[in-house]
Amino acid sequence: MATFDPPRLIADIGGTFARFALVSEPGRFDQVRSLRCADHEDFHAALRAYLSQVECGPVRHAAIAIANPVSGDAVRMTNYHWQFSIEEMRQRLRFDTLLVVNDFTALAMALPRLSPAERRQVGGGAPRANSVVGLLGSGSGLGVSGLIPAEQGWISLGSEGGHTSFSPRDERELAILQFAWQQHPHVSFERLLSAPGLELIHAALTDRAGLRAPPLRAPEITRLALGGEDARCAEAVDVFCAILGTAAGNLAVTLGAMGGVYIGGSIVPRLGTLFDRSRFRARFEDHGRHSAYLGEIPTYVITAEQATFAGVAAILDAQLARLPGGAPSAILDQVGRSLTDLSAAERRVAEHVLAHPRSVLGNPIAEIAKAASVSQPTVIRFCRSLGCDGLSDFKLRLASALSATLPVTHTQVTGNDSALELGAKVLSNTASAILQLRSHLNSEAIDRAVALLLAAQRVEFHAVGHSVVVAEDAQLKFLRFGISTVAYTDARVQLLAARVLRPGDVVVVISSSGKVAELLQVADIARARGASVVAITAGSSPLARKADIVLVVDSTEDVDTQMPMISRILHLLLIDILAVSVTMRRTEAGPDEPDPALDEEPPDPEKAGVPLSLARLTAHSR
Repeated sequence: MATFDPPRLIADIGGTFARFALVSEPGRFDQVRSLRCADHEDFHAALRAYLSQVECGPVRHAAIAIANPVSGDAVRMTNYHWQFSIEEMRQRLRFDTLLVVNDFTALAMALPRLSPAERRQVGGGAPRANSVVGLLGSGSGLGVSGLIPAEQGWISLGSEGGHTSFSPRDERELAILQFAWQQHPHVSFERLLSAPGLELIHAALTDRAGLRAPPLRAPEITRLALGGEDARCAEAVDVFCAILGTAAGNLAVTLGAMGGVYIGGSIVPRLGTLFDRSRFRARFEDHGRHSAYLGEIPTYVITAEQATFAGVAAILDAQLARLPGGAPSAILDQVGRSLTDLSAAERRVAEHVLAHPRSVLGNPIAEIAKAASVSQPTVIRFCRSLGCDGLSDFKLRLASALSATLPVTHTQVTGNDSALELGAKVLSNTASAILQLRSHLNSEAIDRAVALLLAAQRVEFHAVGHSVVVAEDAQLKFLRFGISTVAYTDARVQLLAARVLRPGDVVVVISSSGKVAELLQVADIARARGASVVAITAGSSPLARKADIVLVVDSTEDVDTQMPMISRILHLLLIDILAVSVTMRRTEAGPDEPDPALDEEPPDPEKAGVPLSLARLTAHSR
């Protein structure tokens, strides 16, 4: 059992204040100070200023929670100008350990340690033991995270879930969205569920009422709402709480958060019982067929003042902890133990990893190999000697060890990447995008699209450029499932086909950017003819605004300078979801009249290019 070696330094760095404390014993935070970021040139100056104000012995270990993503050695604050190298900062401060994590990752790790007095339940039943926990928090932005139970504790999810696309639930929220579109091409939940978001909601409601009034800051809106002094401010807070309920419900069904969903940040705790009486809980549960499921999940408001400190201290504890018998728990310790068993070249890689773990996390294989003076295959052999599948798997374990976080990230390919590294990046980026698509699927939109397709007299798929293959794949799949469809991929023919559409027809328009003029014209003509338009495209695109139903695909890739790869795969997956859903619903409704053409032997699914599960589904539907 490792001994506790005080003092440990912990900090919570935001865009306005940097809060510091010393941990003299587990769970105890001393010498708490709040310094204004603007009073200090950089993070190093602020930290040194804090240490000069307190009396303590030498600090060996420190952990920092900071309000922006942390995925490598370089830290650049999103809402402030501070930036630094973690490894360089550790050396300048002469710390043995300097751990830097996202602030909501830290807050998530505090949740299992909250006492009943440090949280307030707002609806729902009892949490299910050893289940996933969700977390949201509104302040200068919208933080989103979650906890997954593991054998030795918890793993927190590194997430940018606050940037998922906002979807209105009523006419008032639609008016707010339209007002926000005047300022922002993409309106995320964070645009509304934050201090600037509360101000935007208030401005939108004032505009909707046809009034003119000076803009109010979030603290003033909250104060007037709490005092019952201004009806418009009270309405803004009510809308804010309702939208937060929708976001929290989305997170709960995405994660399966039977352990509960926690609300933190600086805004909600200040609302007190006004939040408890708001529409938050009603909207949390208002998810159609999953309302009963959500009704069982408890929601809590975090009332603990030092929750982030507790979380970042817990992450530091886990980083420094050792398993029973003295076996180190972190992969870096595993690397250290393996030194004597490695070849000379592999040992150079190990020594480089131990000396510069954060740099290794962010650098491509070519730079790692160059720094260690070895070949790229040697780096791979080193990773496999530790039981990893390759460099990507090793980096995933290293990231988890350094921050107790499972990251979901996108890594840009470069001209200097080797073929091996290009392959790893493409696969990792695609896997990450698929996971994010799964998290952000709008079940209501999919259900509505399926209902339209089932009732359609005619189904058309329209696409151009790199999306042509998706339209052609859609036509093939739906035809194999016995549904009459056609794919149009020539701009001139698309316009001609759109002009003969009728009410009851459905046009599925597929576009990564949602900005192609010809496809926008097709959508206009189709709707003018009374047909319905389903768009598979980016959430804030012009095409999305013209469609009756939007299946959002927001992927991280530069489609202006590179061939769209990830978005094409995501579009194909959405087509699969639609095809399977339509076929299943037709099966549930009963078989159609037999078609003599279908009496033939069905094609081999492998040769036909149809997944085996879909082929069986097709045969079953016949």
